[in-house]
Amino acid sequence: MNNKPTITVIGAGLGGAAAGALLQQAGYPTKVYEQAPAFSRLGAGIHLGPNVMKVMRRIGIEEKLNAMGSHPDYWFSRNGMTGEYQSRIPLGEFARENYGAAYITVHRGDLHELMVSTLDQDNLYFDKRLVDVDDSGNKVVMTFADGSTEEADLVIGADGVNSRLREKLLGPEAPIYSGWVAHRAIISAEKLKAYDLDFEACVKWWSEDRHMMVYFVTGDEKEYYYVTGVPEPDWNHGTSFVDSSREEMRKAFEGYHPTVQALIDCTETVTKWPLLERNPLPLWHENRLVLLGDACHPMKPHMAQGAAMAIEDAAMLVRCLEEVGAEHYQQAFELYRTNRFERASRVQQVSHDNTWLREDEDPAWVFAYDPFEVPLKQPTSQGSPA
Repeated sequence: MNNKPTITVIGAGLGGAAAGALLQQAGYPTKVYEQAPAFSRLGAGIHLGPNVMKVMRRIGIEEKLNAMGSHPDYWFSRNGMTGEYQSRIPLGEFARENYGAAYITVHRGDLHELMVSTLDQDNLYFDKRLVDVDDSGNKVVMTFADGSTEEADLVIGADGVNSRLREKLLGPEAPIYSGWVAHRAIISAEKLKAYDLDFEACVKWWSEDRHMMVYFVTGDEKEYYYVTGVPEPDWNHGTSFVDSSREEMRKAFEGYHPTVQALIDCTETVTKWPLLERNPLPLWHENRLVLLGDACHPMKPHMAQGAAMAIEDAAMLVRCLEEVGAEHYQQAFELYRTNRFERASRVQQVSHDNTWLREDEDPAWVFAYDPFEVPLKQPTSQGSPA
């Protein structure tokens, strides 16, 4: 007989899908609720470092991802104007030997679809927007926008930067606009053949106040993706993104290397997104509620580790529930926070500073990490670091 508590995950993004998959594997009766009406293949890429691929291994999709993704041999950083190399960080076989798994780049939608497919489809619900949570009794009662209610013993908030659960724990507070935007576009690699230029598998073009990160998102290298970081004083659009244009891109990257200009010339559609942050939160959990990923530590994408932190969170949270025993959920939640706060806060800060791999450095502290094997730190009597 399964005496494990019932668990609800709010949000079926990458962190929520990882949490749901790992909890269901561990035998927890788990339901996942997503506010979007259906799954969609969003036009964006994502890096999966060895730290993430170790979690994918546990979920059971590492081999499929290795077959699906592009395997860059290096992370190159280049001067945006001259093209001079600023760093060459070895990946490829070096990553497998030294960090314990591959480093891949992949289409975010393809990764998400694969992760969602690992969930129990009978306990995955779309078009369910959480509007209220009552954690005052022996069960958590959730109310959704469609008027329905559900109960669970524990609830995990994986509902992103505008998390309803975070708001329940800490009160309404808008995320901080960082003063930067990200342009995102996927280009057909076929178009690039017209240029006598080297389009590398993973390269970041830098100047003093902006950058463009470029990489393949498919193993057959048919789709090439770029994401930028560009200063923009205000975001007054009232939406999560807006359409941009080649003309705006040319202005933002005026004087940049011919390779960057070729990418802009080959751009058919490009969108622009505000980069939102929060200061490290004083509270990650309370009673039967706990947060992970962007719900508690949203960050700029400048380390390519935002989703990675959410996936690591999911793995550590499930590990701590198993370590302590889910009946002692408050202890498990505090153990989880103790073992994630310092790392997530450090990645938040480096992402904010936008210095990651700009020059040659050792990335082992990020890539060699394994949330299943790292020694657990115990909370102090005063609580975990703040």
